[in-house]
Amino acid sequence: MQETVTTQQATGSSHRFHKFWIKITALVVGAFGPVFSLGTMVATAEPARLTLDLLSWPIDGATTYASPDTRFLSALTGGFLIGWGVMVWALSVWVYDKAPEAVRRTVVVGILAWFVCDSTGSVLSGNPSNVVFNIIVLLIAIGPLWRPASH
Repeated sequence: MQETVTTQQATGSSHRFHKFWIKITALVVGAFGPVFSLGTMVATAEPARLTLDLLSWPIDGATTYASPDTRFLSALTGGFLIGWGVMVWALSVWVYDKAPEAVRRTVVVGILAWFVCDSTGSVLSGNPSNVVFNIIVLLIAIGPLWRPASH
C-alpha cells in the first residue's frame, strides 16, 4: 500500500500533492501583485515597467509608467493579484480537505478564465508575445491540477 501512495505522489496525482500544488498556484498568481503594487509610485515603478516591457517583447524601453492612469491601473492590478493569490491559498488551507475536487476545479477554471481573457486582451492590444508568457504561467499554475487526484 505504501508503494502505491509513493507512486501516486511521484506522479502528482494524490490529494496531498494537489493541495501542495494549489499553494504553488497561489504563489504564482500572488507573486505578480507586489510588483504591480510598487508600480503605483514613480520611485518604485521600475520592476512593474520592466515586467510589462518583458511581457510585450522585445525589451526595448518603449513601455513607460509615466501616466498616472497607468500607475492607478497598476494599483488595481496589484491588489487583485495579491487578493486572488491569498484566496487560492486560503482555499487550499480551509476548504480543500472538505471538497478537494471542487477546489481543484475552481482553481483550474479561474486560471483558465485568466488565461483566455489576458491572452485575448494581449493580442487585441498589440502584445501577442505575452501569450507565450501566459502559456508558461498557465502550465506552472495548473501543473498536476489538470486532472483529478487519485484516491
